[in-house]
Amino acid sequence: MQLTVLGTGSAMPTGTRAQSGYLLQDGDNTLLVDCGSGVLNALARTATGYEGVDTVLLTHHHLDHVSDLAVLMKARWLAGETTLTVVGPPGTSALVEETLAVHDYMQDRLDLMLRDRTPGAFDLAGFSVESREGQHSMQCFAYRLRPATGGPSVVLSGDTEADSELIEFADGAAVLVHDCSFPDDVDVSNHPTPTTLGQALAAADADIGRVYLTHLYPHTEGRHEEMLSSLADHYDGQVAFAEDGLTVRVDDA
Repeated sequence: MQLTVLGTGSAMPTGTRAQSGYLLQDGDNTLLVDCGSGVLNALARTATGYEGVDTVLLTHHHLDHVSDLAVLMKARWLAGETTLTVVGPPGTSALVEETLAVHDYMQDRLDLMLRDRTPGAFDLAGFSVESREGQHSMQCFAYRLRPATGGPSVVLSGDTEADSELIEFADGAAVLVHDCSFPDDVDVSNHPTPTTLGQALAAADADIGRVYLTHLYPHTEGRHEEMLSSLADHYDGQVAFAEDGLTVRVDDA
């Protein structure tokens, strides 16, 4: 399985990072998780392209995770693709339908499959998916994903405060991609800082191969070493900042 990080940014653009988006590939199976602003361009730079992605899984409905979804639908239609499946927390179907209702010319352009999910396990696009809620200002899911045929797992935290129970949800995963939106001197809720995330990682009874930090606000620019040092005061595992375009062979992670 391969993970490509399409966007590591947040609701406040930096000029160098797209908003949230992750591409999972296993053989011919592809799955896009989140589709924030800039993700469509990032996807177009991959060998898969937007033509090769017919399934989107949303962590939640904040704009920086869904704003390129309508653009993806139009691009697929113009490219001659006819289908798209969109899955996410309750309200996902209404989100897509109400977005399309604003654009009359997009009605019936694609054969859409829309599914609202509650926390639990399900199969999607050739992947086995487990979900659980994080701690955020709206309902937001963390996902554990692996090929349906078996193999190592990737866990995407979605937007969430640091939570040792969510870290334990990632026990045994080869890769955990986790929100770390701000440095320690920013007073914030709904997102972690390096210290709160490091404490949660240390408190959890979990064995994780590698942790990548994402959902980075402009406040983090130029402060990565400081943030890694702060996190390392509490957790001694492998941690690095994710960057747009990062590709990880999860089999090797």
